[in-house]
Amino acid sequence: MDPSSAGAGGNSLPSVGPDGQKRRVCYFYDSEVGNYYYGQGHPMKPHRIRMTHSLLAQYGLLDQMQVLRPNPARDRDLCRFHADDYISFLRSVTPETQQDQIRALKRFNVGEDCPVFDGLYSFCQTYAGASVGGAVKLNHGLDIAINWSGGLHHAKKCEASGFCYVNDIVLAILELLKHHQRVLYVDIDIHHGDGVEEAFYTTDRVMTVSFHKFGDYFPGTGDVRDIGHSKGKYYSLNVPLDDGIDDESYQSLFKPIMAKVMEVFQPGAVVLQCGADSLSGDRLGCFNLSIRGHAECVKYMRSFNVPLLLLGGGGYTIRNVARCWCYETGVALGQELEDKMPVNEYYEYFGPDYTLHVAPSNMENKNTRYELDNIRTKLLDNLSKLRHAPSVQFQERPPDTEFPEPDEDEEDQDERHDDHDSDMELDYHTPLEDSARRSTIQGTRVKRESAGAETKDQDGSRVTGEHRGSEPMAEDISPSKQAHVDANAMAVDEPGNVKTESGSSTKLPDPPAIYQKP
Repeated sequence: MDPSSAGAGGNSLPSVGPDGQKRRVCYFYDSEVGNYYYGQGHPMKPHRIRMTHSLLAQYGLLDQMQVLRPNPARDRDLCRFHADDYISFLRSVTPETQQDQIRALKRFNVGEDCPVFDGLYSFCQTYAGASVGGAVKLNHGLDIAINWSGGLHHAKKCEASGFCYVNDIVLAILELLKHHQRVLYVDIDIHHGDGVEEAFYTTDRVMTVSFHKFGDYFPGTGDVRDIGHSKGKYYSLNVPLDDGIDDESYQSLFKPIMAKVMEVFQPGAVVLQCGADSLSGDRLGCFNLSIRGHAECVKYMRSFNVPLLLLGGGGYTIRNVARCWCYETGVALGQELEDKMPVNEYYEYFGPDYTLHVAPSNMENKNTRYELDNIRTKLLDNLSKLRHAPSVQFQERPPDTEFPEPDEDEEDQDERHDDHDSDMELDYHTPLEDSARRSTIQGTRVKRESAGAETKDQDGSRVTGEHRGSEPMAEDISPSKQAHVDANAMAVDEPGNVKTESGSSTKLPDPPAIYQKP
């Protein structure tokens, strides 16, 4: 059967190329994800994922995509990037036992900013499994994969950071590297994508591009002068921005820079982190992007007809997060959505206007034309030093995940893909039935609410439904000792390390953390 049939995907918007081909889109969602709860007063609210899903259902978008429930990532899957002892800690710590593990909490930066909550490890398994699952789907021929629960870009190999525990993005990129010689990572969250940049700082197989607020702002990294190291020199691009940037100013950088990146780097796949805290009125943000302006980045990257993984990220005025990711799902499918919002389960959150789009504010744009021109010129100059896409020789690459023939005798028609040679057993998904410049400054890393001159649009909505407890997920997770990145999957030094001239490896210094919560 033609994989593009049977509801496997949606129509595309006109493409940059001559063909304007249809897109096959899959979407990952676990109905339990909205029940996880970081704690009272914490700005990160997984409930926003459930709100987004409700909007997608009422706009009729779920019928146009392959809707999949992710298998949870196992220990050994997470340890393709993260350290064994860190994953073991996340698996074992609970709100009841955390006081007995004070040293480990400090060591792994788990506490106030990244709290221990009921079901923490299951939450990590769920969102990481969905992102890697999306990568597997792209490796097997789908055009776009979506996981709005993913995009947690601050997590490091051995520690949590900025509300992020497991770096699903790094894990997804490692999966894509099994099939693609080069992978591009683009980050439009207001915070610098430091965890992903650090992981691939020394390789030319992954290019990272981050557009973010810079200067006295978490995590303090992402200077325009941070360009990568060794083989990775010029493969890290940072676009530092100031408060109040609007759609026009943002696109004056995004489109020319990304056009040049696509021309020079020629990636086989693109991962786009769509953090919605760069929207106007975000509880922690200070940019002034409209939902259409934010989605223009999705539309532009989609237009290159390269396999595309769309992930979530930040976003703390949750009614606007749901609006944004719903609209961007429509962009992925080539559907323009009506502004008047259909009645949905969380309709009261979107009053008094009950519209999909909200007007940006009149806050000052502190990004001058002169500064924007200088940043664009500098980055385009760096890209000009990459004469052509790097050549990569694959040797002993892990085999691609195979799709087995479905067993028609099985009562449960799950779409599971079983490949015992693969590093991940989440090659496999169950369709849902309903439809700083690196610095030696030391300190804790904590995000806090921005105290800028502009008044932010606060979200006072409460989470509905019961919070998920710490009961185990459906699949048994067995521990593994596979602590390091598979050298066959990625022919570079260990992520986060820099090779010296003598051949030894040294760990990059941790980025500074500048903010404490008030």
